[in-house]
Amino acid sequence: MSALPQEALRRGWCPSTLKPMETGDGWLVRLHPPGAQLAPAQLRRIAALAVEHGNGLIEISARANLQIRGVTPDTHPKLVERLLAEHLVDEHEGDGPQRVTLVSPLAGQNPTDLIDAVALAAQIEQRARAIPGLPAKLAVVVDDGGAQVLDKFPCDIRLVGIAAGQAALCLGDCLWRGPIAEAGAAAAVEIALRRFTALRKAAPDRIRRLRDLSPESLANLSVLPETAAPTPRMPPRRAGLFALESAQHAALIGLPFGRCDAAVLDRLAAGTETSAAAIRLSPWRGLAFRNLGRAEAESLLSLADDLGLITSDDDPRLSVQACAGSPACLRAEAPTMTDAAALAETAAGLLAQDVTLHVSGCVKACAHPAAADLTLVGRAGRYDVVLNGTTRDKPIATLDLSALLTRLQPGQDIHARLKAARSTGSQG
Repeated sequence: MSALPQEALRRGWCPSTLKPMETGDGWLVRLHPPGAQLAPAQLRRIAALAVEHGNGLIEISARANLQIRGVTPDTHPKLVERLLAEHLVDEHEGDGPQRVTLVSPLAGQNPTDLIDAVALAAQIEQRARAIPGLPAKLAVVVDDGGAQVLDKFPCDIRLVGIAAGQAALCLGDCLWRGPIAEAGAAAAVEIALRRFTALRKAAPDRIRRLRDLSPESLANLSVLPETAAPTPRMPPRRAGLFALESAQHAALIGLPFGRCDAAVLDRLAAGTETSAAAIRLSPWRGLAFRNLGRAEAESLLSLADDLGLITSDDDPRLSVQACAGSPACLRAEAPTMTDAAALAETAAGLLAQDVTLHVSGCVKACAHPAAADLTLVGRAGRYDVVLNGTTRDKPIATLDLSALLTRLQPGQDIHARLKAARSTGSQG
């Protein structure tokens, strides 16, 4: 395999298996397993390859993709060869997105599903691959309308089940259209994407993402009538034991801030390798082990807990978004991954009240581009402190970790402001 072009390694690149991204600890290789699903033996194989060809660190992104860190120019060709030969990834060489859709890790077996999100996602993926000109970071959320709500994930198009066999379409995360029969939903998404690419082709420097379009432009992407947004649902459970259809169970396990050692994943997968388990990647930066008996699922959760992983929905680490930070990232100005653990522990009471925390190594906001109740932006080893904003908003202070931990204590100013904003429903 020839050397990769420099543009394939530039910061901000949407990485893939064939086009890694250069970071502080080597190349980051993002994997897109077929259907975002793996068998236990396949997960064990990926863990082994991460040790053999990388530094042994594996991540799960907010788009439910696996990432192998620490790959080098020498090890990358062999890693790609094995991943493709063993059908561990679904990769194409085009410029468009490697994966378009995001679904619940329990979709297809959740008794509360209103539409078949897995089947719809597969149809949308197939149709999208035939559309030239789509941006690499395009995102279509397919929400089955059941208990696993996916409304916290920014996207370009959102398809949500609103009744049995019916869905509503949201364009740009703001304009709702529908209702539409489930059988015609994938075609409606394709029409919107094709109209968007026509607009993008006419003004490539001005139009980057579908969700960046004006309401007037968004309205022209679909012939469906306007409709009200679906009734809000309770926040989803993101970790723990779940009852599925046909007396089956799932163990949903989170990786702290989306990262762990390959050896940890190997131990989890080894415990279910002789079962009928199917593993789906979770947008809550974790893994859903499905098709388990109750006792088997409980045993797996116990093992995960012993390994330091997230097994309960009240774990404060689930409410913290953190990027790789220094030294793993060349741009990062603070060790976010380490600091996030201390911040999650100190702010556990606030996080239990649904306060959101984003710890970013720099202004790029790779882990969480949207606003958070508390956003911390690395700056020369300290953090700019932003309340109810993004990494690009004006900070109220710049503090080191020690000062941050102190001021997040009950009775201190940052704690009080976050608590007051949460209790009144206002922010800032």
